[in-house]
Amino acid sequence: MTGALEGVKVVEMTSVVLGPFACQMLGDLGADVIKIEPIAGDTNRSLGPYRTTPTMPSMYMGCNRNKRSVALDLKSQRGKAAAISIIEEADVLVHNFRPDAIARLGLNYEEVKKVNPEIIFCGTYGYAKNGQYGQKGALDDSIQAASGIAMLQAYTGGDPRYVPTIIADKTTAFYVVQSVLAALFHRLKTGEGQEIEVPMFESMVAFVMTEHLWGQSFEPPLGPPGYVRLMAEHRRPYRTKDGLYLALLPYWDNHWRTFCEVAGRPELADDPRFSSMKLRLENINESYRVTGELVEQKTRAEWLELLGDSNVPMMVVNDLIDLISDPHLQDTDFWQTRSHPSEGEIRMPSPPMNLSKSPAKISRLPPHLGEHTVEVLQEIGLGSTEIDEMLADGNAKRPEPLDTAVGVES
Repeated sequence: MTGALEGVKVVEMTSVVLGPFACQMLGDLGADVIKIEPIAGDTNRSLGPYRTTPTMPSMYMGCNRNKRSVALDLKSQRGKAAAISIIEEADVLVHNFRPDAIARLGLNYEEVKKVNPEIIFCGTYGYAKNGQYGQKGALDDSIQAASGIAMLQAYTGGDPRYVPTIIADKTTAFYVVQSVLAALFHRLKTGEGQEIEVPMFESMVAFVMTEHLWGQSFEPPLGPPGYVRLMAEHRRPYRTKDGLYLALLPYWDNHWRTFCEVAGRPELADDPRFSSMKLRLENINESYRVTGELVEQKTRAEWLELLGDSNVPMMVVNDLIDLISDPHLQDTDFWQTRSHPSEGEIRMPSPPMNLSKSPAKISRLPPHLGEHTVEVLQEIGLGSTEIDEMLADGNAKRPEPLDTAVGVES
């Protein structure tokens, strides 16, 4: 079975995580993703441990499967011309240059649509270009700060902190995929291409404020922003009697009553502070505190046995290493290992969505820098002489002989 995006050609001109992760998802769905990299490669080619090739570390490998890599110097006349020829035959272009930078390259939407009027042109960067932050650079940490995520950590005690995952990049990547798919559907109906802008700041403010707009949802406001349950000091995994941790949430009224009975404190189900979800929310810190005290009276195994067949939401707290051997992920064949031609056995997560008729799949392993330069340049009609000249002049690059030395970068 072919992927849903079979026959769709995507040109990716992005680095770091946001754009590569978005385009990897498009590749998982069957698109032919051509990743145009600078001669030095995506900046993530220098981050993380590597086995054989220094430009094939874990950070790069994690979001660059299902792609072909073409290395071009876009500031050179020949490199830019080659890029334009590739874009001319594409359905989608995704870039993460700042608006002024893509304009200086002469590859902004106004120029690209001259050669490909039906192109879906998606720019994803820090801030919407028509605002006063429009030309500012951005990385995940700065967007976590700007969007309120870092300050949310302070509400539960302590100083503002960043969430220890690249949440702004990866969340915005989903908005990129959603927008590109919507634009492809629009073009299918109308024949029209269009420009898309997916800024990180606005994406993450929309993401955060879905629940946290709270009292500010109304004008005049009914109160401050912030969903109080999520910002409660005692909202955290609970420590059990044996020092392990459990995520347990007796949220609905029937959950709470079941929990109180199992905990041996049935009278708490009718406590005037906790007898309804509304009252528990009004007394949320006290509710969480009492729940934590009860959880600590039994071992994690005891809680799993007592509540395992109930409807009370509960889950063990996994460490990162636990996920590699998680039994559910093993049942669903989530982790895939493949033999990479140069890097040996590598582990990757499967695409998490399951389409019964057009499944997402891993069809290409992460490519070396410029692995497909010659192949793609030939596809746009360049002859071997011109390609050799571009390679010799540094306008393009293909892989150098593999370094068989084993090393690790951090």
